[in-house]
This record gives sequence, structure tokens and C-alpha cells, in this order.
Amino acid sequence: MPIEAIVFDKDGTLFDFAKTWGTFGRSLLMRLTKGDVDRAAELGSVIGFDFEQERYTTDSIVIAATVEEIAEVLISHVDDVTLQEVVDMMNAEAAAAPQSPAVPLGPFLKGLQQSGIKLGVATNDSEHPALQHLESAGIREHFDFIAGYDSGHGFKPGPGQLLAFAAQIGVEPSRIAMVGDSVHDLQAGRAAGMITIGVLTGLAEAEALAPMADVVLPDIGHIPAWLVEK
Repeated sequence: MPIEAIVFDKDGTLFDFAKTWGTFGRSLLMRLTKGDVDRAAELGSVIGFDFEQERYTTDSIVIAATVEEIAEVLISHVDDVTLQEVVDMMNAEAAAAPQSPAVPLGPFLKGLQQSGIKLGVATNDSEHPALQHLESAGIREHFDFIAGYDSGHGFKPGPGQLLAFAAQIGVEPSRIAMVGDSVHDLQAGRAAGMITIGVLTGLAEAEALAPMADVVLPDIGHIPAWLVEK
């Protein structure tokens, strides 16, 4: 059965996770601790982030959780700040984070569109920073659908965002591929009844993704060749 549409996760899929979010983590923690490096390092350990190396652990909550879920973990470890202020701070830092594309995204996405494939983005990031990231990379116009965790469709591993994409473009879920770098992404794809493609530009290894993936590829740039072979 041919694939008529593809919905992508954003962080770790369209954009290389480690190269993009290390600076974000350091900057956020410095703001939360008012520049106290020792406290920032301690706070980093709470969310699975090595402050000195600017590197996330493979089980870091930052990888797949929503902004609110991360803020709820952080709030009990910081003083004189509300949960909403932490969320707002995270969204501001995320929107300003420089993105590192996993592959040259413009030609890649244009090629998929020229082959008749509809494109979407489903991220557990907030919608506003997600739009900022896609705009800054010059690829916003390639997508028929973009949803964050706060767009009204729920968030992964639930299938709501993916089913909303399918409904908007009028394509059966079984003819859509969900592409992501985390188990949450692939669980969402399976729950929506979609084909699942794992990529290795996040922090999860192939062995972790394989049980939930129809195929695991090094990065999204390998998708066109896989579609031809499929």
C-alpha cells in the first residue's frame, strides 16, 4: 500500500537533538538558578542533563515530555518562581534555540512534495516555538499541518495529533508514515494505525526503537530511497 503522507516529529527527527538542545539546556538552567553554576549542574541532573558536557542522558525527560511535564519536575527544585513562569521561560528559551537540521531540509521536503506526499509535524514542544523553529529553518511552507502539545489534539504517545493530521488532509492513517526518534513517537504512530519509521538523530539507539518501528533509518534523508524499495 503506497504512503500518501508523512508526519514528522520535530526535535531529533527534522533537527538533530544533541546539536540543537544542548545550548538550550544550559541557558535555561542558568536562568532558573540566577547564574549559580553549581545549582545549575544539580538541577541538570534532575532532568537528565550533564551541565558541563551539555549532553542529555538517553532517559532524560526532555527528550519526549511536554514543556509542562518538564516544568512540573523542575518546579520543586527552584525558588521564587511559579509553574507558569517556568513554562514561559522554557518556551522563550526554546523559541530562541538555534536549530541544527538533520539533513538539508528544503530540498528533502520539496522532493517529497513533488512526489505527491502530504507533510505534517507533530511535536511535544509548544506550538509557538515549533512554528518559530520551522520558520527560522525556512521550511514552514512545506507542511500541511503543524501541531504542538498545546494545539488541542493531545500529545504523544497518544495518537491525537496524528489522527488530526490524517483527518485534515483526508488520508487514511494506514497510508501515512509517522517518523520519529523516540519510542513515544513510534507508540503514537502505532496507536494511530500508521506505518512507523524510527531515525537515529535523537538519543535513542536502534535497539530501543526497533520493537515499535517498521524500519529504523540513520536519518530522514534515507526515507526517499526506502519508499522506492518498499
